Amino acid sequence: ATMGTGVLALALAQLPVHIPGIHVFAEGLWLFNIVLFILFSVLYGARWVLYFDEARRIFGHSTVSMFFGTIPMGLATILNGALVFGVERWGTGVLPWVEALWWLDVALALLCGVAIPYLMFTRQEHSIDQMTAVWLLPVVAAEVAAASGGLLAPHLTDVHRQFQVLITSYVLWAVSLPVAFSILTILTLRMALHKLPQASMAASSWLALGPI
Repeated sequence: ATMGTGVLALALAQLPVHIPGIHVFAEGLWLFNIVLFILFSVLYGARWVLYFDEARRIFGHSTVSMFFGTIPMGLATILNGALVFGVERWGTGVLPWVEALWWLDVALALLCGVAIPYLMFTRQEHSIDQMTAVWLLPVVAAEVAAASGGLLAPHLTDVHRQFQVLITSYVLWAVSLPVAFSILTILTLRMALHKLPQASMAASSWLALGPI
């Protein structure tokens, strides 16, 4: 929900044609996206507090655990929106907050990109006929964080911090992309051997567009 709402706000703000009121509508979507992200974060945090035993079962689930990657990717749309809408509305004073949140996003993306594959290797049960494009979610989070870093760097005035953000973004991109394309290769093989996924997972095929 936050990934889709956030990216729609960013896309509308960058349309190459002028439509009266579209920028205001896009900014409203971005603000609404912040509310959604906070709401869902509170609700998910409450689940861990109130239903800890049930919540931790996600680590053993071969499909649902992949969606941890959507958390840093949803946060990235908010950060990118802050550069498009926030700086314009509140000035450069928001940049330190954006930079701090970006480093949090980096940490979450790397955690997903390492921890989820580790769980796949050690605790979960997988087979190639059950594979879908959701395998990409924890891996592509680092690539999204890298793209956000590329947008953030030009806004920073300190050259040393610019360099840190840029180099970190290159590392994130290098960590994510080879693994993502490896998964896409296996996914192509899976489609040829086992045909289309079940109807409930059909929409996941669109996820392959992300790393491409």
